[in-house]
Amino acid sequence: MLTDKISVIIPVYNGENTIKETIESVLNQTFTNFELIIINANSTDKTLSIISQLKDERIKVFFYPKANVAVNRNRGINHAIGNYITFLDADDLWTTDKLAAQYTALQSNSQAGVAYSWTNCIDENSKFLRKTSHVNWNGDVYANFLLDDFIGNGSNVMIRREVLMKVNGFDEILTNAQDTDMWLKLSAITDFVCVPKAQILYRIRQDSMSSNVLGLEKSNLEVIQRAFSREQAKQYQHLKPQAIGNLYKYLCYKVLAAPPGKQQGKVAARFLLTAIKTDMSLLFKPIIFKAIFKLIVMVILPSNWATTLFKKLPRLSNTSTFLGYEKIS
Repeated sequence: MLTDKISVIIPVYNGENTIKETIESVLNQTFTNFELIIINANSTDKTLSIISQLKDERIKVFFYPKANVAVNRNRGINHAIGNYITFLDADDLWTTDKLAAQYTALQSNSQAGVAYSWTNCIDENSKFLRKTSHVNWNGDVYANFLLDDFIGNGSNVMIRREVLMKVNGFDEILTNAQDTDMWLKLSAITDFVCVPKAQILYRIRQDSMSSNVLGLEKSNLEVIQRAFSREQAKQYQHLKPQAIGNLYKYLCYKVLAAPPGKQQGKVAARFLLTAIKTDMSLLFKPIIFKAIFKLIVMVILPSNWATTLFKKLPRLSNTSTFLGYEKIS
């Protein structure tokens, strides 16, 4: 094993539209002593052909049956030989200094087992959309994670190998929220250190908005239950209602951003009522009027009509500000 090698793990399934740009964002890193482990989960498109055109001895491709992202990341961990391990989804990107900055942060903070950076969202054409949570929390961040997954995605953190080995990998049973569960497990045993720069470019795809919100709800509730059951959470039980409230604000954002339909409207109504129950101050916020407007349109209009109306009234139908009402401290 080479001293201070970083293992980069990219799981991919049918990633022909983005995999080249994603891999190049790794190959262009200023920190060069890394191995790039690609876990190909039975891709049936041009993914493998595209990867084969990128000639670099640091690239290692492994072939497995199709599985969820937690399984594929664990597969990558089993192949990794680096002192530090980091993950990158097949449609996300890094700035060129991501590895160098996080490695330096960990070298400068011997108590920290995990480094993270800030994230910006990009669209399907890699154009900037918006910033995400740019917090600068260091040290013991378990209480912060109880309220909100401020890491925000699986393409972010760098983890010391010996720390990662203590938490037994990603939970392969969870259908969603595997990332949040992992960050909570890590923050229960080690300090985190922030690199206060936007180095992760998280891709928002149109089809990602139609994700299984009921699955998100179930998995996230399970993760919250686990988190508040740990010894570290004994003194923070008063934060549990806020954590659940934050979850339902996020779920409101997700379901209202998805393609409209009557069934989506019913789910959105339940999420909205739960969010209000956990935070009555929402009743006096402008977001409520936007949410009710979208709900009514989703329920009474055909989905194609609703979609057209939302496009004509983008400011009125933008409910992303739900995320701004999450209580994170």
